[in-house]
Amino acid sequence: MFRIVAQNIIRFVLLVLLQILVLNNIQLGGLINPYAYVLVILSLPIETPRWLTLLIGVVLGLSIDVFTRTLGMHMTATIFLAFLRPVVLQYMAPRDGYEYGTTASIRDHGYLWYLTYAGILILLHHLFLFFVEAFEFENFFRTGLKAILSSLVTLVLVVILQMFTVNRKQSQI
Repeated sequence: MFRIVAQNIIRFVLLVLLQILVLNNIQLGGLINPYAYVLVILSLPIETPRWLTLLIGVVLGLSIDVFTRTLGMHMTATIFLAFLRPVVLQYMAPRDGYEYGTTASIRDHGYLWYLTYAGILILLHHLFLFFVEAFEFENFFRTGLKAILSSLVTLVLVVILQMFTVNRKQSQI
């Protein structure tokens, strides 16, 4: 139990630092903004209670907002992500349910499952974030394109970060 908590705290700190120090300085053509900090919520153990997931979402989003001066935009988008996570997990659950102690990861569920899971949640997070940021529907298609392109880059980045934890003998396709 302590090991899991310690791993999640370390993941939290490292991903917030990566986001603040590196990824916030990357904006390709004004359309692509990678947000790897969502991996904190995506990688929580499956049996994490909803209230704890929401609390982690508040702290995570607020941490990003403090350093980027975005007035709660990341916090609301991260709470939205944390709120939808159990719904997506339930939708994607195997017939027998999830084994106790598994995380939502490539290592535990395979590449196809993870790409679907992370892709859905990252896209929804980015759509919410970018439409809250724009706060208008005047540039609807540009904002949608920005969300889609940023989601794709973030998904690739998240999968690369997940691959650091994959044990090749255990991974499934």
